[in-house]
Amino acid sequence: MKKEEIEQKDIQSETESNSIQNDDNKSDDNKKNLEIKDESLEKITPEKEIEELKDKLARTFAEMENQRRRYEKEKDDAFEYGGFAFAKEALNLLDNLERSKSSLENDDKLKNTDTLKKVLEHLDIINKDMLSIFKKNNIEPIKSINEKLDPNLHQAMMEIEDDTKDQGTIIQEIQKGFMMKDRLLRPSLVGVSKKKIEKDEEN
Repeated sequence: MKKEEIEQKDIQSETESNSIQNDDNKSDDNKKNLEIKDESLEKITPEKEIEELKDKLARTFAEMENQRRRYEKEKDDAFEYGGFAFAKEALNLLDNLERSKSSLENDDKLKNTDTLKKVLEHLDIINKDMLSIFKKNNIEPIKSINEKLDPNLHQAMMEIEDDTKDQGTIIQEIQKGFMMKDRLLRPSLVGVSKKKIEKDEEN
């Protein structure tokens, strides 16, 4: 054999041995990867997976229940207090009726006339009808006169000297307040009593 042929054969055998080694290395790597995967699979047992699924289901059901409760509350509020803004605006009609009545009563030309009496009667009927409609819709006036001032229901606009009443008693109602069920539509504007300041005779 020629020298060149011998060298070529040696080179081929070397490359073959290298490729075999590379294949062996690859197979070793694959084996290691499979072993790692097996270990990870072994760590997550079926029991643990079931527990995790149960936990996820419990969280999902709890969130759904919270959403349902929120929806129910919003629905109830919308049903119970849906007309809240409208009722608040409608109170202006009552105020205007009161002002009209007061204006007519103080008109010198109309005082003590049959016309004024008839007009006032009609205004009173309208006022009573409106209060009746409000009451049917759970809107009722707040008691004020002779009641103790309650900051949650009343707004004091003035103090009036009066020794016959306990201090802080409401003795004048400037504007009637209203409640819609357990919610305040608007507070009563009132005047409350205060004790007279005793003047020192020497001064």
